[in-house]
Formats: sequence, structure tokens, C-alpha cells
Amino acid sequence: MAGSLWGTGFLFGKLAMQEMTVSENVAFRFVASAVALIPVVIRYWKPYRGKELMLLLFASIIGIPVQFLIQFQGLKLTTVSHASLIVGVLPILLAGASAIFLHERIRGLEWGALVLSAIGAILIALSGGTARSGPSPSLHGDALVLLSMIAAVAMILCTKRLIASHGALAVTATTIILGTIFLLAWVELTKPLRFHFSAVAWGSAAAQGLLATAGAYLFWNWGLSHMPASNAGVFLNLEPVVGTVLGVIILHERLGLTAILGGLLIIAAAVYLSLRTQS
Repeated sequence: MAGSLWGTGFLFGKLAMQEMTVSENVAFRFVASAVALIPVVIRYWKPYRGKELMLLLFASIIGIPVQFLIQFQGLKLTTVSHASLIVGVLPILLAGASAIFLHERIRGLEWGALVLSAIGAILIALSGGTARSGPSPSLHGDALVLLSMIAAVAMILCTKRLIASHGALAVTATTIILGTIFLLAWVELTKPLRFHFSAVAWGSAAAQGLLATAGAYLFWNWGLSHMPASNAGVFLNLEPVVGTVLGVIILHERLGLTAILGGLLIIAAAVYLSLRTQS
């Protein structure tokens, strides 16, 4: 569910940024998400002290303003499908980082599933998708989206440590609300927000906040509390599948047979990891 909901984020972001700037889109997205999560923080609040507080602050900054301002600047310069596909590198980055920093053991078949999902993402990327309107994929835009994936890994590793003592719901809500505060402070200092947009732009920003942020992170951290981060990473490859399909259907971006095969490989790897984790 988390991977699928995250997959809608690029589409809604592209629609919102037809009128909004990158910073406005990201800011309103997280304001909507933060407001929805306030009851969760109140219900499950538990003080963070010492190293936990430092981890929380770092995760909030690197995971919200840093990750998403970079990511959506990249989206502005490339296509929805291409930006979605780059997310396919995240499970491999997460698996490697989990083995190094969390000392999680990854077995041979699990590495095989991760590699299979990455191959699926590569096949989609090599299928030569294009957009009938808007920007074509660019090296600059792709590089920014890739850089945002490194920030995503850092956030995931920090929240994984916090979930053990504070719970998935509390960590998710607190991280997003704090990150939103830091984000709004940065945006207002650099380029103040505007508020005169169409219903489509506002709806797209709200959908990002409620579906691709609050909903996705709640599902993700709940799942992360029940399985190793290295195994959970493969499900992130559902994001490029969903994002690419939405790009094709809504924005009329073209997708070939090679991309369809890649999507099937990603889904097969996700199903295998799910069954492997439960056994």
C-alpha cells in the first residue's frame, strides 16, 4: 500500500506544479499531511530525549525539506515516468545501508529478489518512454531525483531505530510534522508562499499530502515495524510501477513491452519477499 500510494505522488506533483512553484507544492503537500496527523501525535505522544531526539530532528530535516525539495526540483526537469523509475534504485541503496548500519543479515535469495526488482526498474528505464507534452527526461533532473533517494535512505534508517521505542504511528506523525515546520521556515525565508491557485492545483497538493504522504508513511512504518528494512525495501519498487502506469494513462507517456516485463519482475520480487517474510 505504501509503495502504491507513493507512486501517485509524482503525478499529483506534476499537476500541481503547472501553477505552483516547487517549494509551494512541497509546502502545501506537507501542511495537508501534518494537519491530518496531529491527532496521531496527541494520542501517542512520548518524549524524545538524548540520541533519540537527535535522530528525530535529523530524520525530520533530511526526510522532508531536503529530500522533497530536491526530488520535486528534479521532477520539474523530467517526466513523471522517468522520475518514478529512478526510485527503483532505492531498495538496493536501502539494503546495502541496512547491512552496514543496522547489521541486518541479507540471505542469497533475498539479494536475488532485490536484484530482480532492480532489473525490472532498469528494463522499464531502457524501454524508451517519452512524453507527448512537458519536459523530456534530463540528466540534471534524473540526478536530483537520485540524490533525493540517498536522503530517503537516511530517513528510513533513523525512523527504523525510533520505531522500536516509540511505535510506527508516533514516529511517522512526529517526523512529518516537525519536518513540515522546518520546511515552512525555509520556504518563507527564501520565497514566500502564494495562495491563489485553481481547484485542480489545490486538490493535487492535498492528494499528495493525504495519500502519497500521510497514508503512505503510516503504511510504510507500520510494515517496517514487522519486518527488516532490507526486506521491506523491495516493496518500494511498486512506486515506479504505479508512477509509470499513471504517467502513461493520465499524461499519455509511452510505455513498451520491455517496460511491461520490468513491471512484472518488480511485482514478482515483491510477492516473493512477502511470502518469504511471513514463512
